[in-house]
Amino acid sequence: MPSPEDDPLPEAVALVEGAAARGLKLRLLGGLGVRVLCPGFPPRLRAGQDMDLACGSKGRRDVAAYLEKSGCVADKMFNSLNGDRQMYFTAPSGRPVDVMVDRLVMCHTLDFRPSLVNSSITLDPADLLLSKLQIVELNAKDARDITHLLSAVPVGDRPDDGPFIAAGRLTQVLAADWGWWRTATGNLEKLPALLAQSPEMIPPQPRYDALEQAARLLDAARAVPKSMKWKLRANVGERVRWYELPEEVAH
Repeated sequence: MPSPEDDPLPEAVALVEGAAARGLKLRLLGGLGVRVLCPGFPPRLRAGQDMDLACGSKGRRDVAAYLEKSGCVADKMFNSLNGDRQMYFTAPSGRPVDVMVDRLVMCHTLDFRPSLVNSSITLDPADLLLSKLQIVELNAKDARDITHLLSAVPVGDRPDDGPFIAAGRLTQVLAADWGWWRTATGNLEKLPALLAQSPEMIPPQPRYDALEQAARLLDAARAVPKSMKWKLRANVGERVRWYELPEEVAH
């Protein structure tokens, strides 16, 4: 059984906060970012869990130097060949550290550079949500992260006293690319059945109704004006594959 020693979050937060103290833009990505935004919900720990981070290309060399000074060991061959888009390190704890540069490239491509402007230790909530909604073959872990985000963070376009999922950011991405739209809206549409089948994914004492928030995002995605590129691709529809199947990159 996983133990508190298997939790990578404290080490990841320390690295990101240390970077911020030095004026470097390094952010939490993936499930660890979701956990920061959902601190009251039970984490899902597993042994050997890696740390996913994000940075910009302009500061990537400084970020790499900082991580090495912090005790992380770089995969120099991998970083030399791929450092313009991804860097790989081993943390002092022995955990793998993946640093995405400018973009997260999986089933679709998320340009997260707008999120690097914020002062949070995570990507913006909308980008964290998009990073999960872009997964064509959604698994239980990612469906759980989507549910937790929608249960903890309000959907809207104006900040209040805390983080919010900017519907405008989400629809901006989806309105420009039919493939993105098809996958993300499809996953939002699946959510009611997924939660009916696995109600344990709903966290205890949710602040918001995840299904109501998902419905709001679906309505926004359907209503937003679409680009000409989107419309042309929509005419082709599912006759041509609209997503990539990401491959595991060897380190």
